[in-house]
Amino acid sequence: MRKYLYVVLFLTGFLSYSYAQETVTGVVKDASGQTIPGATVVLKGTARYAATDLDGKFSIPAPDDFPFTLQVNLTGYQQQEIDIYELTGEPAEVVLKTANVLDEVVVIGYGTQKKGDITGSVASVPQLALKQPISSFDRALQGAAAGVQVTQTSGQPGAAVSIRIRGGNSITGGNEPLYVIDGFPVYNSNADANAGVTAGPSINALSSLNPSDIESIEVLKDASATAIYGSRGANGVVIITTKKGKAGQNTLTYDAYYGTQKVLKKVDVLTSARDWALLKNDARANSGKAPYYTQAQIDALGEGTDWQSEAFRSAPIQNHQLSLTGGDDRTRYSISGNYFKQNGVLRNTDFERYSGRINLDRDFSSKFKVGVNLTASKITAQVANNGVVNALLAMPPTVNVYDANGKYTYQSEFETPLGNPIATLEKEVNQTKTYRVLGNVYGEYTFVEGLVGKVSFGADVINNKQNRYVPSDIYQGANSNPTGKASVGTKFSSTWLNENTLSYSKTFNQKHSLNVVVGYTQQAFETESAIAASEAFVTDQLEYNDLGSGSVYSQPSSGSSAWALNSWLGRINYSIDQKYIFTVSGRADGSSRFGKDKKWGYFPSAAFAWNISREDFLSDYKTISNLKLRLSAGVTGNQEIGQYLSLATLNSNTYFFGGQTYIGFAPNRIANPDLGWETTAQYDAGIDLSLYKNRINFVFDAYYKKTTNLLLNVPIPYTTGQATALQNYGSVENKGIELGINTENFTGAFTWNTNFVFSVNRNKVLTLGDGANYIISGANIAKVGQPLGSFYGYQTNGLFQTGDDIANLPTINPATTKPGDRRYVDINGDGKITQADDRTLIGNAQPKFQGGITNTLSYLNFDLSFFFQGTYGNKLFNQNKQQLELLTGQQNASVTALDRWTPTNPTNVIQRAFEDPAAVNTSRYVEDASFLRLKNVTLGYNLPKAIAAKIHASQIKVYVSAANLLTWTKYTGFDPEVSRNEQSTLTQGIDYSVYPGSKSFLGGLSISF
Repeated sequence: MRKYLYVVLFLTGFLSYSYAQETVTGVVKDASGQTIPGATVVLKGTARYAATDLDGKFSIPAPDDFPFTLQVNLTGYQQQEIDIYELTGEPAEVVLKTANVLDEVVVIGYGTQKKGDITGSVASVPQLALKQPISSFDRALQGAAAGVQVTQTSGQPGAAVSIRIRGGNSITGGNEPLYVIDGFPVYNSNADANAGVTAGPSINALSSLNPSDIESIEVLKDASATAIYGSRGANGVVIITTKKGKAGQNTLTYDAYYGTQKVLKKVDVLTSARDWALLKNDARANSGKAPYYTQAQIDALGEGTDWQSEAFRSAPIQNHQLSLTGGDDRTRYSISGNYFKQNGVLRNTDFERYSGRINLDRDFSSKFKVGVNLTASKITAQVANNGVVNALLAMPPTVNVYDANGKYTYQSEFETPLGNPIATLEKEVNQTKTYRVLGNVYGEYTFVEGLVGKVSFGADVINNKQNRYVPSDIYQGANSNPTGKASVGTKFSSTWLNENTLSYSKTFNQKHSLNVVVGYTQQAFETESAIAASEAFVTDQLEYNDLGSGSVYSQPSSGSSAWALNSWLGRINYSIDQKYIFTVSGRADGSSRFGKDKKWGYFPSAAFAWNISREDFLSDYKTISNLKLRLSAGVTGNQEIGQYLSLATLNSNTYFFGGQTYIGFAPNRIANPDLGWETTAQYDAGIDLSLYKNRINFVFDAYYKKTTNLLLNVPIPYTTGQATALQNYGSVENKGIELGINTENFTGAFTWNTNFVFSVNRNKVLTLGDGANYIISGANIAKVGQPLGSFYGYQTNGLFQTGDDIANLPTINPATTKPGDRRYVDINGDGKITQADDRTLIGNAQPKFQGGITNTLSYLNFDLSFFFQGTYGNKLFNQNKQQLELLTGQQNASVTALDRWTPTNPTNVIQRAFEDPAAVNTSRYVEDASFLRLKNVTLGYNLPKAIAAKIHASQIKVYVSAANLLTWTKYTGFDPEVSRNEQSTLTQGIDYSVYPGSKSFLGGLSISF
């Protein structure tokens, strides 16, 4: 049973009547008699307040008139009001109950609501998720909220992740959620944030926000919660609230951790020079060529080079945060500074962030207040070349890292040249720098009780610069003479926002509650970019810092674009006796991105919640603390398609006449005045159930989403001068269930809480419009009737063996097929293997279900938490494996090559070695990527207060933590959490040359004064 917190207020009498003002003093304690610091005592109706000290004591001036009321507040507990009629010297004793889960306040679109009044599907991310060693807060969503799928696109420090809330809605449009940071909406598009010069993974724009600054994260999932964001709500909304100051709680805190990282695992490739030499000779023999190595040379070969061991390292990670929070009766402040540095597990890769934040709120009167939220950051990252991981796997073990002169080996000496990946990592400059300022200022005025107007202005400014320099003494610089090639790219983006809202709250007859929000917002975005490059430098010393000293110039490029969005919004919440709750919301958006006849879109929603537990017929069921039914329906949109796509545009071209070069322009797009929104209609039914005085809490949702008017490039007649045009065609559906369970297993001196989330989503392409049945992109296909993220290729059914009648069996090329070659399934039964008729679906990247479970335990001054996350049923196309099993003898091979087909080893799995095979997309390379991962485990200890008091500290905590400690999976690649094509929905689930993930071990310290 939940324990009650007893607050015993010992009220002394007055000290004197002459010149000293009378005071009320007291102490705050819990049920065990332990005093509690940090509770707030407010004299109701005034600006007077007091905060309990380290011993739980407080003192507050008493008013001249009796009676008066004191309000006692402490986060996690219900507020209690104490009426004081006279100062008798006798203590007043008050019992504070632990806060009811229904009374917890969560942030929603353009306001806040008690959980008990919410009609939509809203999930809160546990604070524990933000305490992991992560470069950006979006990584904290992994396994922390039901219905949220987070895919790591790269293990590169600071790299982006891809997030899907209740599945992907769009094929070519954006699928990432909208982030609202202290009221400022941000869409996290890698294309918008990076200048496009560095040959590596995109650095996440959201990593500019320090995770330690975040107070809460709310995920809005259904249309009732997201429709108020209209054209940007189809993919869900993530609301970020940063930490604010609290009156009377002036606190200085230093948080730090330091640790080390290592690669999760290595891919099993040949590291024995002798084994690879035998493979080389075998491939040449099967190609009708003489051996490359003599037996004497093979016998003389050493162990060989383990290129992965040469590249991977033990890498440090550290974080330092200094924050100051507090305030008085009129002003609250929160100021923080942060330094974060993460070295990558690959040589010469890193991520470094300096950031600062100021949040300030000021009450000028009881009716008027203003506030400022401002963050600034600088990010510097050295990223790995996109091809370097592939080179690490493909470089033969017979090649040394260094030549006889101690210099880096230039390349492999075989028919397929490969650059030395260690030289690439160490010598190539692949740097990105990002400066960002994000903030807003607001004013809020209460006209009459319950009627509040709010005006805010904000801006988001990003300056990104990317530098690349490739010296000529590494393989990538081979075409430059005499030395090096350099490029510099810049991208400057700015967004401004103005929001104007009016809200009204009123309770009538203590039974009818009304809350209304209306508003008008306007937002505009503008970006400029430029790229310049040159090569053939006299020296490497200047790198990218003097492009003019290169003797060969590349054609520069530049561009700019802009968009604007004007909106009207409104929401009405109406509650009857806290039993029946109705919500109606809507938004009208006018976007510059769409055709002249489709600029405006309208996005309504409606929801109903029934607090069944408040009905009389359940009053005798003491087991049920809360039972609520939720129903919602609504429409949201998607505008993430880029700029000017509804307009006819021209593209510059180079022409040659009479030996002269001329620049001209030609049409590259036709106008589409009817280009409109992708529209997502969503229906949700949910149940919230709490048992045994809220010790067991269930949240269950079932939903259906259908997205229509997909933005697709549709083939058009060539008489138009173009091959395709962006049009509204096709539809996609998502449907699924979500379950969240939170339990308090033990309370008291020993506590144990568990949080479990589970979700299932089924995605399907319904139509692609105009008779189209599929869209193929590499190994991926979007096909009617099938989910997005499907893989397309040949089904394999073993190998041809000696004695098989190959001439009469279905093959891709009967003339060249021999024993040891791969067999494929003849899908249509016509006796031959063709692309058009025999390629089929061979897997899908979407999980059948996913989930996470967090356990938090504490005893005395110790606390322990451990978090498991996993997915089941998702596949990956292992393109690394595809390349490593070509067995050409020109590059390295998977360790499976040791079991390759030979006349004396007639295996039915690994084909024979051959110098020039074709890379075929087959089911052999589609692997089960299901996994269960111990994502984080942390053990902490709070030093006794007597020790902390010796340095005048209120709290000292030390802890040790490990991230990604254990992973259970059948996947043979580096990491089952991967997607080469970053945020793409059409081409998801491809693993090729992706920077591998890492595990970390660290120790931390937190001191508060």
